[in-house]
Amino acid sequence: MRQVNAVGRSARIRVLVAEHAARRGAQVGVLDVCTAAVADLPVQGAGVSAMSLSKSSHPLCSTDDVSEQLEELQLTLGEGPCVDAFAQGTAVLTADLLVDDVLGRWPAFAPAAAQAGARAVFAFPLRIGATRPGVLDLYAHQPGGLDPEQLADAKVFADTATLVLLQTPHTGHSTPATLVDGGTLDLYFADLGGYRAEIDQATGMLTEQLGVGIDEAFIRLRAYAYAHGRRLADVSRDVVARTLRFTPDPPPNKGTMHDDI
Repeated sequence: MRQVNAVGRSARIRVLVAEHAARRGAQVGVLDVCTAAVADLPVQGAGVSAMSLSKSSHPLCSTDDVSEQLEELQLTLGEGPCVDAFAQGTAVLTADLLVDDVLGRWPAFAPAAAQAGARAVFAFPLRIGATRPGVLDLYAHQPGGLDPEQLADAKVFADTATLVLLQTPHTGHSTPATLVDGGTLDLYFADLGGYRAEIDQATGMLTEQLGVGIDEAFIRLRAYAYAHGRRLADVSRDVVARTLRFTPDPPPNKGTMHDDI
C-alpha cells in the first residue's frame, strides 16, 4: 500500500489528470478527472453530476455506459449515493448494493444499478467552502470497499473535479503539476453546459404549462422520464421541441402528461 503526504498525493493526481487531457489534446475537464480516477483506483467507471439546492441536477460526464446509467438513474429516481452525498455533504461509500440495508435505503436505485452492472458505488461531494457544485461517483463491478490510501486518493480526485467545475486554478503548492509536454496545469471548467441548459429550459417551460414552481416542475419532468423508461435528457428535448406537453392539475391517480405531436 502506497503512503504519501497530502501535498505529494495532490501533485501526483493533478499530473495524472493533466496527462489525460494532454493525450486528448485538450484543456482539462471533468472527464479527464473521471478517466484518471478509473485508471488509478480499483473501479471500472466514474461520472460527475452537477447538483444544486435551487436548480435541477444534471449529469455532466461519464466514462462508460454503466456510469452513464448510474448518473441517469439517480437523477431520475431522486435516490442513491450521489443524492445522499450531496444532501449530507459527506462521502457515501457503498461496498455492496445488494445487502439488505442498502436495498432498504434505495429500493429503486440499488437493484437497478446492480442490473446495470455496478455492485459497489462510492460518491464524493464536490465542495469548496460553502460551495457544492456536484458529486463524483465511482463504481466497481464487484462488491468491495476502498482502503484508506485509495479513499484518500478518491477525495483528491473529487477536490480536483471541484476546481475544474469552479474554474479555479490550483495554487495550493509552489511547484505546479505539469502536462506530459512540460506545460503548466491550469484547471477550469470545460464547456459541458448544453445538456444542463436543455433540462433547465424544459423545466422552465413546465412551470408555465403546469403553473408550478421550478422544483415541482423538475419533479414532474423526472417522474415522467422514470415512468416511461426514458432518459431525462431525451424527455427534456421533446418538451423543448414542443412534441411533448404536460397538462396541469390532473385528477388523482391519473396520468399527468400527454404527447402533443
